[in-house]
Amino acid sequence: MEAVVYKSTGSWYSVKTLDGRFYNARMKGVFKIEDITSTNPIAVGDHVLLEEENETENTATIIALPNRKNYIARTSPHNKRQHHIIASNLDQTLLFATLKNPRTSNGFIDRFLIAAEAYHVPAIIVFNKADLYKKKELEQYELLHGIYTSIGYKVLLLSLEQKTGTEELQSVLKDKVTLLSGHSGVGKSTFINTLFPDMGLRTQEVSGWSGKGMHTTTFAEMFDLPYGGQVIDTPGIREFGLVDIEKHELSHYYPEMRELINDCQFNNCQHINEPGCAVKEAVQDGSISVERYASYLSIFDTIDDKNY
Repeated sequence: MEAVVYKSTGSWYSVKTLDGRFYNARMKGVFKIEDITSTNPIAVGDHVLLEEENETENTATIIALPNRKNYIARTSPHNKRQHHIIASNLDQTLLFATLKNPRTSNGFIDRFLIAAEAYHVPAIIVFNKADLYKKKELEQYELLHGIYTSIGYKVLLLSLEQKTGTEELQSVLKDKVTLLSGHSGVGKSTFINTLFPDMGLRTQEVSGWSGKGMHTTTFAEMFDLPYGGQVIDTPGIREFGLVDIEKHELSHYYPEMRELINDCQFNNCQHINEPGCAVKEAVQDGSISVERYASYLSIFDTIDDKNY
């Protein structure tokens, strides 16, 4: 039987067959896929093959994992040398961000976008909590909107509290498999409750002493949309560690830099101190934003020369 993984809780998986039946399934042996050292060999969104164990108890064994279309991974929070696959077989990802309570840093946004570029998953940036924004936050939003839309990303502004902007956001989900990601406290669970008001997922206020969100989702989980498509809710991420990206590749995952790489004087240009660098010239003439270039330099410095 073919099935799709809807939830992973460690050793057991909730899977849905093509005819709509749910099974509790576990792996048969250990899967080694694409030479990935992963903390989770099977992820939400994976298409798997099952053998039924007990029809009465709806249990099954996962016997094979056909090829993935794509996936998004980050470094494991417990071991930076291991990968953690967030979800697979995605049509797009929504990155929930906020400019207040809590504030999402530009570096976090860019790291997530780099991962989406690296794994060939189209990304949309959603700025939530617009009802809290004062003049400073609105100016910051306009700046970021201009930066990211100019390089091809869709950027949306909404207030889940006031239910503004939600219709446009829901329309981009139709008939697609969409990963929802972002820090804790940015509104992912609130958005799921908007989509599925009968589910009543827990939401928590942002911690007053830290200004950071509290985790409300423990495991990634997929939900079927009533108008077609699926969304995958994920636990909030404090930091997004990049995997399988080397220093000389980093600029390839900045769309505005990727267009200019062949115009640099040196084919191994790292766009830092080299003469005849088309990227640095574009920063100077304003066609690449200073903010994005600064984020490139910051992330470049955090990548080990030797990748594991």
